[in-house]
Amino acid sequence: MHPTRWTAVNFSGRSLLIGVLLTMVVAVACGSDDGAVAAPDAVPTSVNESERPTLSSTDDYTQRNDENGLTTILATTDTGVGENRFAFVLTQPGGLVKFPVVSVKSFYYPDGYEGEREGPAEQKFATFQEFPFGTRGVYSADYIFDRSGDWGVEVSLPDSDGTFLTTEHRFEVTEETIAPDIGARPPETRNRTLADVGSIAELTSGSLRDPELYDLAIPDALVSGRPFAVVFASPAFCTTAVCGPQVDVVSELNATYGDRMDFIHVDLFSNPHEIKGDLDLAVHTPLLESWGLYTDEWTFVMDASGTVAGRFEGFSPYSELEETILETLDAG
Repeated sequence: MHPTRWTAVNFSGRSLLIGVLLTMVVAVACGSDDGAVAAPDAVPTSVNESERPTLSSTDDYTQRNDENGLTTILATTDTGVGENRFAFVLTQPGGLVKFPVVSVKSFYYPDGYEGEREGPAEQKFATFQEFPFGTRGVYSADYIFDRSGDWGVEVSLPDSDGTFLTTEHRFEVTEETIAPDIGARPPETRNRTLADVGSIAELTSGSLRDPELYDLAIPDALVSGRPFAVVFASPAFCTTAVCGPQVDVVSELNATYGDRMDFIHVDLFSNPHEIKGDLDLAVHTPLLESWGLYTDEWTFVMDASGTVAGRFEGFSPYSELEETILETLDAG
């Protein structure tokens, strides 16, 4: 029998696993994966034609273990068959969990959650990615989900008394993602630029405004022959546990790599200058629907041919985005 969703798992060799976890801290900090994966052929598609959900809160993706108080908040909700960036926030009654790495196993439920689970399909160590200012952070790693259906990830971390705390987060993997996936060509929906408005305040709710992020329209970037990154976020209304100062991070990346690729920001709202703190006045940009975005922060990295090379739902720190950017630039 597999352990139930809300019971801790008893590990043998716990001291060994603690050692592995601590070793992984050094390995993650100092090493990198040199294995190159060939990019899939470009797929000239728009977003999944399934009905786009309404923008949702993290309450819809939060699960709590009542036995030990561990709570997981899923940052990556649009998960499809294949390789995915999988990210989540982990908290306990004392606050945010910041242990450098946690063990994560993935399991498949062929007969639904009432039946037996298969696996683990993979066991990896997810690293803690701290947000600027240290107030938030997510764990992330890349996982392969080889079929659609009901899945779960089992998260384990050492407790202060030498035992392990374990919880499971259950979620659905769909045959195709709703937002553009790796290898797809995104919609050519046109975003507004500085040439279309009287003030930059009409393009962003943020107070730190980098005008270079509002010079280029997505359809033009797609045919420019240059890689580019586009971030969908509303800086003034970043309030969830998985949301961070993504536009600021993209602006920093632009300062470093702007001579080799382009960077674009699209606010979630078409009228940020009219909201003035009252979201009842907010109008969502139509690009969210055309791109299939239903959570409040996304970043995409496109290669020179205009296909998706990296997709990041929720906040992604500088180092994580930079890794994909460098791979994309090196690929030419």
